[in-house]
Amino acid sequence: MQTVFHPASERGHANFGWLDSHHSFSFGHWYDPGKVHFGALRVLNDDVVKEGAGFNTHPHDNMEIVSIPLKGSLAHKDSTGTDGIIRTGDVQIMSAGSGIRHSEFNPSKTDPANFLQIWVIPKLRDIHPRYDQRAFDEKDRLDKWQIVISPDEKENGLWINQDARFALSKLEKDKEITYEPKFKGNGVYIFVIDGAINIDNKTIGKRDAIGIFDTTGFTIKANQTAEILAIEVPMLS
Repeated sequence: MQTVFHPASERGHANFGWLDSHHSFSFGHWYDPGKVHFGALRVLNDDVVKEGAGFNTHPHDNMEIVSIPLKGSLAHKDSTGTDGIIRTGDVQIMSAGSGIRHSEFNPSKTDPANFLQIWVIPKLRDIHPRYDQRAFDEKDRLDKWQIVISPDEKENGLWINQDARFALSKLEKDKEITYEPKFKGNGVYIFVIDGAINIDNKTIGKRDAIGIFDTTGFTIKANQTAEILAIEVPMLS
């Protein structure tokens, strides 16, 4: 098993007033040659959007874009005809494919919104753009993995154009959970949303991340109650 540790304190940071963003990988004006991607995982931004503010309409293509609200909500509109709101507990995915335009705003007049914006390099290029979102019951991730993104319909997650999957877990203190990659040769990027965990005798705290590859599985133990996101992706060169 090989690992790469990305402490929260070493993430890129940009604050535009309306947007306060931390970058796990090179993004915008922040570039770190050692943090360009982890396999097919290209972007993991931890964004806080000020009340009443947001991203104006802008384009994307050939990227799988996942949004996971952690606090508050976002109003979403795109060129597929989607016009709605994603809230805490929801997961959203867009296959930008041959080209999509979208905007996202915090509809609250009083509270900021915090969400994870994640980009995965697609398996097939120039597919027809698509959009999907779903509310997931947080009780179904207590001390186990809740699959929220997967190309396998049997796993009951949102479909992704890649041999990748996303799983969430809320692990109680001292509990253990094992992750086994679904696809041979894939790596897994573990992002700690809250709390602290131990993997391979290493402590990973809030907003820290660890990339794990060359393994058929590994065990996570919660040092304290922890919320965890596992992102499994092909290990592209």
